[in-house]
Amino acid sequence: MDLKSRYDGPPVKEARMTMLRSSLRVVLLVALAGYALSAQQAPAPASAGLSTGRLERLHAGMQGFIDRKQAGGIVTLIARDGKVIDVHASGFQDVASATPMKTDSLFRIASMTKPITSVALMMLYEEGKLLLTDPVSKFIPAFKSSRVLEGAAAEPVAARRGINLRDLLSHRAGLTYGFLNGGAVGGGYRKNGVTDGLTSTTMTLAEAIDKLAAEPLVSQPGAAWNYSLSTDVLGRVVEVASGQPFQVFLRERIFKPLRMADTDFVVPQAKWSRLTTVYSPDGAGGIRPMADPESFGNTVMSPIASYREGKTYFSGGAGLVSTAADYARFAQMLLNGGSLDGAQLLSPKTIELMTASHTADLGPSGLTGPGAQFGLGFRIVTDVAATQTLGSNGLYGWSGIYGTVFWVDPKERLVAIMMVQRYPGSPVASAFQPLVYQSLVR
Repeated sequence: MDLKSRYDGPPVKEARMTMLRSSLRVVLLVALAGYALSAQQAPAPASAGLSTGRLERLHAGMQGFIDRKQAGGIVTLIARDGKVIDVHASGFQDVASATPMKTDSLFRIASMTKPITSVALMMLYEEGKLLLTDPVSKFIPAFKSSRVLEGAAAEPVAARRGINLRDLLSHRAGLTYGFLNGGAVGGGYRKNGVTDGLTSTTMTLAEAIDKLAAEPLVSQPGAAWNYSLSTDVLGRVVEVASGQPFQVFLRERIFKPLRMADTDFVVPQAKWSRLTTVYSPDGAGGIRPMADPESFGNTVMSPIASYREGKTYFSGGAGLVSTAADYARFAQMLLNGGSLDGAQLLSPKTIELMTASHTADLGPSGLTGPGAQFGLGFRIVTDVAATQTLGSNGLYGWSGIYGTVFWVDPKERLVAIMMVQRYPGSPVASAFQPLVYQSLVR
């Protein structure tokens, strides 16, 4: 039986009708303690300035992607004033088996790992274990002799200065991704086995970053914005500066204090049934499960094997699995100025520095889009009119290659999370943002 017939079969229709009936209610308004961001009971939407009827528009909008077979399933979460106001699951965690999407389903968050790694680095900065002006070679000696291969140059030249930690946090290091760079540098990454963090490898983090350091840069350090493996390098810096394996530092210093019990680099067997299937376009207007591994141009992805127990490479830029509720706790910590429920990870001034633009001198970037620049781990909206969507100046967040997105809006005291698993070309995030903001009535 092909995917289309399985998608439209009786088990799926029955499951869909059950979900449609449940969506006539305001779904799962955080009476569940696991989704609370504070010890107090969550308020009704109206008391938090959101319209119940307009939240139904959000739910219907997400269901539309399911009905049009543009996504398998979606989870959305909105928190305001420190309390989750709405959390909603649409569609299926797995289409073929008609397994309904649940609010605690697990998602590969890919580059939404980057803000977490950036927070880890800034925690060590606050402890005096490093400075943002420190050269990365202080922690990773392989970066001592970086070379630069710019444009059509035939041979690399010596870098004018070393890469520093601020360069890494703001993607000004001159590094790139093999799947993003079709030129000589990206070709060298692919030829020489530099991992993008999206598929399985037997290398350790230390081995992989040393391999990356041997490749030329695409631009002089500090001179240009190139979205890159910089955050994977930061993961290795965290290991060296803290004296702990990177994955252990995140678990002990961030996930446990914030009670993010479902966030990790590995999905244990006991939780495997909660991991959402990744979908890709099937070429006929629908979707199909992504193979493992599967190539899309220069992008090689491993949505199953790379999350199994026994892995050795922990990607600070792409490696984590999480839930909407877990990531909301991380985002709320940011909005609170570095603290949540008695856990003080960072100071408010550090959050202020991270969410200021560090790329204003470089001009616009295609990945951040118009009206936005980049801070230390986040995209920062600096001109909301230029973004051509609803939001606020000062909004910050990021997205993941599998389709997930989050943002924090300090002006509106708002956290928004959207989890979906589709690559390439997920259309959900661009629709999610205006649907969230239209639900705010004060």
